[in-house]
Amino acid sequence: MEKKFEGEFMLTIDWLPNKKDQLPLYKQIFAYIKNKISTGQWPTHTKLPPQRELAIKLQVNRSTIRIALDELIAEGLLESKTGSGIWVANNTWSIITTEKKVNWNSYVSAGFYLPNLPFIQEINRLEFDESLIRLGTGELSPHLIPTNELNTILKSLPAKIDSFGYEEPKGLLYLRQQISKQLEKIGIFASPASIMVVSGALQALQLICFGLLPKDANILLEKPSYLMSLKLFQSMNLNFSELPLDSEGIQIEPFIYQQKHKEHSLLYTIPTFHNPTGTLMSEKRRHELLSACQASRLPILEDDVYRDLWLDAPPPPPLKALDTNGSVIYIDSLSKAISAGLRIGWIVGPEPVIEKLADIKMQNDYGSSCLSQWTAAEWFANGYHERHLQTLRQELILRRSAASEILNQDFKNIATWTLPQGGFYIWLHLIKPISMHQLFKNALVEKILINPGSIYDNLANNHLRISYSYADIADLKTGLTRLAKIIKRMNTDN
Repeated sequence: MEKKFEGEFMLTIDWLPNKKDQLPLYKQIFAYIKNKISTGQWPTHTKLPPQRELAIKLQVNRSTIRIALDELIAEGLLESKTGSGIWVANNTWSIITTEKKVNWNSYVSAGFYLPNLPFIQEINRLEFDESLIRLGTGELSPHLIPTNELNTILKSLPAKIDSFGYEEPKGLLYLRQQISKQLEKIGIFASPASIMVVSGALQALQLICFGLLPKDANILLEKPSYLMSLKLFQSMNLNFSELPLDSEGIQIEPFIYQQKHKEHSLLYTIPTFHNPTGTLMSEKRRHELLSACQASRLPILEDDVYRDLWLDAPPPPPLKALDTNGSVIYIDSLSKAISAGLRIGWIVGPEPVIEKLADIKMQNDYGSSCLSQWTAAEWFANGYHERHLQTLRQELILRRSAASEILNQDFKNIATWTLPQGGFYIWLHLIKPISMHQLFKNALVEKILINPGSIYDNLANNHLRISYSYADIADLKTGLTRLAKIIKRMNTDN
């Protein structure tokens, strides 16, 4: 007969697992019971309640309880006694106190942020492989970055910077004054008080979503969208509703339908040389979209980082320039036109919003780099920006022409596309379906790195984002020619 131990008493379950947590329920239960044992609250020879009772108390399935208990038994913290149930093992103390290595994998799996998409992780790693031709990279070639001008500015800064300490929460006033002058040129009249300096547009997006949106907020955006490639926002429990695009930008009727059937917190849009499609929203469509948003009191987050990269003609005014009631928050950056590594961008919005975001930024990093802010301020103040853009546009026109030449020559029977009026990207639609995963692998064998369309839209599994901004013209032609051969071979194999 099984001996009744002194520790057989009714345990108190004073906790419930968090079903919205990223950590699986069985791991939460495992950690809870292990903590009870390791802190002595459930001493050796304590009998646990039956699995059915535990499942009821913890409000989970019995299968979840069973998995957690099996792992605790495997670790030696619990033991199962035939006919008597599950008990705290009599060797628990030696197991807990035995020196062990930290199980960092458990920390990795329990983290708040979700991992990047596998494609994104691999692309991020491979972009530093100099042997590859990068046909999808959304940044300037090192040959197009104005290195000489930036070096001239950097050499002059020691005589101008009094302190290399923290700047004020909204950013260096001198830089915000220069940004204010730049904004006037595109019809946005914003005082330095309503401008905030950030470490690139991505930080701007993060601060806005953290600082202004409620939990489980619904965001409207284009389909496809750059935002879908960032697990950061799914980690923040944000929900997305996608709006189709046509040649003029976001379609208005689906927008109105969405607004009637679901409450949204924000519309995020890249109206000028959209990422990844390269679409340029027409001025007429901008007015229509702004009116529709204002009618439903929906704020707009306008991401305008590609505006300076027009190649055929200046684009229509930004939504922010057309905004008469302060419903648009505006984002821009120097990452696309000057240098991604400078890490300087800005947010323009109502002063209370800017004050709130500046406070959050101070909690995160105490402000963007002092050196980068001074460099950007001098860049604008000394007229480098306009001179550089004139040269850059000519270079990008040459690269776009080279890409267009190869596409017309080698892709006309296997894909369709629209040549963009600016920006970096050509949205390539493959006529015949093939495996994007296999195409990615086959391209790597040929020393080509591509960006599959599924990164930006789960259903865009027949698309590629082709960028003409990074690879030099010779590599661009070589890479596209090889890619066409791979696609044709895969079409034949299918």
